[in-house]
Amino acid sequence: FSLLLDWRAAGMTDYVAIISRFAAGGIIGEMDGFYSSWATQSPAGFDDAQIAALDRLVPYLALAIKSVSLARMTGTLMETYLGRDAGQRVLGGRILRGVADRIEAVLWFSDLRGFTRITDTAPEQAIPLLNDYADVIVSEIHEHGGDVLKLIGDGTLAIFTADERTHACTAAMSAAIGARRSIAALNERRLAEGQPATDMYLGLHVGDVFYGNVGSHERLDFTVIGPAVNEVSRIAAMCRSVDQPVLMS
Repeated sequence: FSLLLDWRAAGMTDYVAIISRFAAGGIIGEMDGFYSSWATQSPAGFDDAQIAALDRLVPYLALAIKSVSLARMTGTLMETYLGRDAGQRVLGGRILRGVADRIEAVLWFSDLRGFTRITDTAPEQAIPLLNDYADVIVSEIHEHGGDVLKLIGDGTLAIFTADERTHACTAAMSAAIGARRSIAALNERRLAEGQPATDMYLGLHVGDVFYGNVGSHERLDFTVIGPAVNEVSRIAAMCRSVDQPVLMS
């Protein structure tokens, strides 16, 4: 263990490691636990009383750290799978079915040009391609203050909100410009590597939506619903018929 050599060089004289398991003994891997290590510079090292004190105190420390870690992991999972704002709302207690706020938002709906053709001709490329384009699109949305609510196959549904409509519209337009610029750079790299490349169709719309929990007693979705959501989807679909990368209401 290289750490022991580092500690010896720093003047440590003794070392003790303690495992506090949360699961029953014999669990495969035995990883459901808290692993801690302690060192001292005392010339005589740890005595029996000090080790006994650590044995008594570490389980309480382990529970405290586990609680903090679980809270952080839950927050990260919520934001990763639900979106930043939706995840925070759910963690804040917005978990009742039918509870929704009426908000005004700029709606973003985008998908990828020719994605079905690419997956039909090179199915092994589908997941890497989706990941590459989702990286740049989601990053631009987040960078400009938007919240991604859903990744639907090759589609992305996001919202931009602000106290002033103009600010939300400006943020959405800036994200659209940034996403197109980033996709151009991504396409240049992918083509240079001999990988298939595509482009983004984007519809932008502004309107009132209901933002909250929808679903069954067993499975809820925190999303936006309303005529404006249907309209932004149709606007994005019109990009194909008029051969334009971006359309807005």
